[in-house]
Amino acid sequence: MNIQRLNNTHSVVMGYLLWIFGFLGAHRFYYGKPVTGTIWFFTLGLLFIGWIIDLVLIPGMDREADLRYQQGPVSYNISWILLTFLGVFGLHRMYMGKWITGIIYLFTGGLFFVGVLYDFWTLNEQITLKNSERF
Repeated sequence: MNIQRLNNTHSVVMGYLLWIFGFLGAHRFYYGKPVTGTIWFFTLGLLFIGWIIDLVLIPGMDREADLRYQQGPVSYNISWILLTFLGVFGLHRMYMGKWITGIIYLFTGGLFFVGVLYDFWTLNEQITLKNSERF
């Protein structure tokens, strides 16, 4: 049986949806590539050239992410949608059960957006840690 099917943490469809905003690095952050995500953010996807090349690289990034991250009750897709579009309100943190920091984000604009940037760098690891906890 294919390991990728057993541990399908990330979605190619979600990767392509975030790719639409990929010139800002959204899909690269989603697949656990924060360094290149930051580079894409500051260079508009390497002047859109890297962004276009990523169109064919997304399936490979998806396979790598599926092998790297832990599946569990917290969905990577839902967390990333909440962070990408509503991060300053802290809904992604509330979804993961981090109610206190979620409420702090809500009243401080995602800790004045610095917290949102931190979460773009670390969300996959936060979800993996949460998914590996035993209840």
